[in-house]
Amino acid sequence: MDTILEILNKTTTFFKAKGIPNPKTDAQYILAHGLGMKCMDIYINFDRPLNAAELDALRPMVARRAKREPLQHILGSTSFRGHEIKCDARALIPRPETECIIDLVKDRLKNIESPRIADIGTGTGAIAIACAKEIAGSTVFAGDISKDALALAKENASLNELQDSKGESLPLAEAASSATPSSGDTPQRPEKATSTLQFFEGNLLNALPAECFPLDALVSNPPYIPDADKEGLQAEVKFDPELALFGGPDGLDLVRELLKQAEGKLKPGAPILIEIASGQETVLQAEAANLQTLEWVTSHKDYFDNVRFVEYKAK
Repeated sequence: MDTILEILNKTTTFFKAKGIPNPKTDAQYILAHGLGMKCMDIYINFDRPLNAAELDALRPMVARRAKREPLQHILGSTSFRGHEIKCDARALIPRPETECIIDLVKDRLKNIESPRIADIGTGTGAIAIACAKEIAGSTVFAGDISKDALALAKENASLNELQDSKGESLPLAEAASSATPSSGDTPQRPEKATSTLQFFEGNLLNALPAECFPLDALVSNPPYIPDADKEGLQAEVKFDPELALFGGPDGLDLVRELLKQAEGKLKPGAPILIEIASGQETVLQAEAANLQTLEWVTSHKDYFDNVRFVEYKAK
């Protein structure tokens, strides 16, 4: 019988032949997932033979990856800032570079009590869930035009200990408040600052009812790939829904529409943070003069030193 090491080497060689970008890493993840192990366990069990049932469980996953189906779909989930996010063909897979947007919005809201945040084009719900879990006392409104994406986002809310409310508040116990017990009282666990998460279906900010406004922050990872780039995309990206990928001739149609809808819907000074492709920031900065109630602030790089976000603020 083949050992774990032998299967790992064979799978890595097979993936290389199929053009998989990270053949050994993907082989490790698939073996670990299929065998119910952690990745590190693979290394301490190299000599363990695999039985027929284990090999039968691995073969379909290896075949799927060889067809360039994303690893996250095969494993069923990915990590976004340490929060488990279920992934499938209903929504764009959260990318590591998107995680930076949470740091940016947290910094902008650090002195705002009980901020109201909108995540537009929520997809899997990753950004909305991270905001709700990491910004104590926040109210997060998550919108998407796709019913399928919203269904997945609600599943992820439940996965992250948020209940599916179908548009009603989702209570989330979060950071401890500064309350202290009275002198002589038995010390009590501090009260929790509570965040809430709500989901809405519709076109960009128009998905949100009037009572959601004004906002303290708007974040979005909208479709921003130019239509003409479709054929040149990595094979794995083609498993994402087209609705979540393409933004018109220059990729910015939905960004422009979102900015137009945002005018008058944020508190003065409130930030707008939008993910883009590197190079698009120059176009958006030049067009910012056309906005009546929004002001260009700057662009930001991601963890990989690529321009990834643009920032505006409400006047």
